[in-house]
Amino acid sequence: MLSFATNLSSDIEAFVIFVTEEYNFKDKQNVLSSITVQKINSFLRLLKKKRKDEEVSSFDISEKQKCFIIKVKNKYKSFFPQESGGDLFSYIKKFKNIKKVYFYLDSLDFDKTKSVIFFSQFIFGFNLKNYTFDKYKTSSKEKGNKEINFKIITSNKSTIEKEYRYYDAIKKGIFLTRDLVSEPPNILNPKAYVQEIKKLSKFGLNIKIYNEKEMKRLGLNALVGVGQGSVNGSYLATIEWNGKKKSNQKPLAFVGKGVCFDTGGISLKPARFMEEMKYDMAGSAVVVGLLKSFALRKAKINAIGVVGLVENMPGGNAQRPSDIVKSFSGKTIEVLNTDAEGRLVLADALSFAEKKYKPKFIVDLATLTGAIIISLGEEYAGLFSNNDELSKNIYKAGENVNEKVWRLPLHKNYDKLIDSRIADVQNINYVGGAGSITAAQFLQRFILNRTPWAHLDIAGMSFSKKAANLNPGGATGFGVMLLNYLVKEYYE
Repeated sequence: MLSFATNLSSDIEAFVIFVTEEYNFKDKQNVLSSITVQKINSFLRLLKKKRKDEEVSSFDISEKQKCFIIKVKNKYKSFFPQESGGDLFSYIKKFKNIKKVYFYLDSLDFDKTKSVIFFSQFIFGFNLKNYTFDKYKTSSKEKGNKEINFKIITSNKSTIEKEYRYYDAIKKGIFLTRDLVSEPPNILNPKAYVQEIKKLSKFGLNIKIYNEKEMKRLGLNALVGVGQGSVNGSYLATIEWNGKKKSNQKPLAFVGKGVCFDTGGISLKPARFMEEMKYDMAGSAVVVGLLKSFALRKAKINAIGVVGLVENMPGGNAQRPSDIVKSFSGKTIEVLNTDAEGRLVLADALSFAEKKYKPKFIVDLATLTGAIIISLGEEYAGLFSNNDELSKNIYKAGENVNEKVWRLPLHKNYDKLIDSRIADVQNINYVGGAGSITAAQFLQRFILNRTPWAHLDIAGMSFSKKAANLNPGGATGFGVMLLNYLVKEYYE
């Protein structure tokens, strides 16, 4: 909930003003005393003289009060306000004694519309950077980010409150995604994950859970096979948002890989960095967080989320290399490597989503291949698609919110690398090369009715060991903003 003030309290620890690229600002509401204005102007002249490029600066108004200066360029990219808010949080956090700060929004001479959009996004970025996951810390001294409370001074209170409700819905979806990805695998096993998903029904989402018995009856054998080595059961969850109840509009489908922990199965991974495999359910977490955001902001669309939830363990009943399973689509898959399990989960989830819901498009997300990290690092997610328009829209959405994607090719010539001699398809390319492409080529085979489809390989984007612009390090929530903007801009 946003908190507002009409003036600058004399006992406030810190306040923020916004200045132009030329270091000018306005005090239209006469919030600042004449002495404070003089001190700010003196500091701004000093900054201008030194020609510093820092977007955030600060100086002491007195021994007990600090002023932060945010420089706003005359021309900036669409995501600048959010990143500026994140930068400010990081900057303020250096000062241990500051727990409350006032934002004087009207110090920039923006018109009302521009001001509302800019500052709603600015506060959004500030809050995203303020995320922490420290529930398992037992000492308060070890807790992560300190909470920084803020109040807003502005003449546009009601419109900013209304605009911010939209961004707050996205924030809550991102935070849910980050929370799910951050949970340890002994806590968030598939059954516990199902319970978390069921909680979303209170927001108006329709939840349906399929257990192993039901999945076997439906023919989701590729998904079930991945989890058969674990003592924890496997599930398929569907999450429906009906924002256009009286419409014949086809739903938009989002499918996520939810491997709660991936040992590699019988094709066991090396021990080094295996602890990171708790993040192998990040694709499903994005779908869950996205659907929560749709519900909170009352998105005027019909949307469906489908997530396959499994645990890939090398138990006595585990799937073996060279097993053959019959997928939901009816196609048979030769499992040559049990560590290429995510594509088996998605194969069934994709075909199920397409057949049951007949969607306008399908977007799937998965931490699918290490090869995509080699290709694109932590800067871009890999995009693969059978539809140019959908790809173009996803790319543009990524550019707008700075969750970037890069399209890689799909081509029939790659099929020979995954054609099986004794089944319809094999789950890995043993010839070598094009690891991310052949994984996507595999998935494409399970889109049966030419539905527009895009696959996002987010293996390099879902978790970061270093802090970034809008996250403090750890689970990023990458994908929620991207897909929310895609829907809002092009399909809502």
